[in-house]
Amino acid sequence: MRRFVQLHILTFYPPSNLNRDDTGRPKSAIVGGVERLRVSSQSIKRAVRASDVFKQALEGHLGKRTQRFGEEIEEHLIKMKGAPPAKAREIARAVAKVFGKVAEPEKAKGDAGKAKPEVPIARTAQLAFISPEEREAAIALAANLLEKREHDIEPDEVLRRVDTAIDIAMFGRMLADNADFNREAAVQVAHAITSHKVAIEDDFYTAVDDLKARSEDAGAGFMGELGFGSGVFYLYVCIDKALLVKNLGGDAALAAQGLGALTEALATVSPTGKQARFGSRARASFILAEKGDQQPRTLAAAFVKPVNGSDLLVNSIAQLKATRKAMDDAYGPCSEDYRIMDIPAGTGTLAEIKTFVAQA
Repeated sequence: MRRFVQLHILTFYPPSNLNRDDTGRPKSAIVGGVERLRVSSQSIKRAVRASDVFKQALEGHLGKRTQRFGEEIEEHLIKMKGAPPAKAREIARAVAKVFGKVAEPEKAKGDAGKAKPEVPIARTAQLAFISPEEREAAIALAANLLEKREHDIEPDEVLRRVDTAIDIAMFGRMLADNADFNREAAVQVAHAITSHKVAIEDDFYTAVDDLKARSEDAGAGFMGELGFGSGVFYLYVCIDKALLVKNLGGDAALAAQGLGALTEALATVSPTGKQARFGSRARASFILAEKGDQQPRTLAAAFVKPVNGSDLLVNSIAQLKATRKAMDDAYGPCSEDYRIMDIPAGTGTLAEIKTFVAQA
């Protein structure tokens, strides 16, 4: 087994708004002194985790990131165990504290504006990444606590240092109050950027009121403005396979299964931002997969100088390959083996890339 697997992916997106900033415009970055479109690593990882590819290939091995696990416990105790609501909420809050600080009670106002008694909710203040094993342990513990007066809980009664949650093993987690159960991410995902300069454009649009009579004014029922852009995106992903296997308690078969699903999802799944408006689903046009024990390195330097020309995709591929060769010439081979899928050149397949990554 080689320690590192690296993926270099080029994907062309037509006009789209895959990942918006706080103003609703496509995220961007200044690289090489010019503006590029950007898709955040968080958006990419979320699209991968939520994809049908992941769900179908890794059923039973995916965690849940949520603030509301305590509410699930509370509902379980009431509906399945017949617990009084007040008791169920008390226990649910005690168990939820294992995953993080529990939200403070809120005061609700009555009809006369008077404050009602505080009603503490069983919700954590932060999102917690919870594995299937931890979920089962927490629900079982909560049921046992119905017979006890004291609800003191040790973290190791619920939390696990290793488990079979492949997405937690890949992308890591942080539990501020129980750092011993943090998980270091085995998969590093860069922000995807365009290989070339872009100009974010504005789409002015209107919506017509279908029930508006012809005798009324001819104006639209609604008007709005939306930013969009198009480009060839470079995505770099670095996988520490040794750490992934360690995070999974030594389960190399599950790690290989997860890496195959990860590779397929990265190649075929798009972030969902404004897809109904733009229909910008795309698949990777180029994938370079590498494996080895050498120190990893991104090939983003290939695009410090923006790619130009009439065929940005083909030119981006050529520039990526040239930069890779130049680094190998200067440092010696930066990987021990590799595979390429190049759609414009008609070489390689996703199946070959998946097998190579899974068996690295």
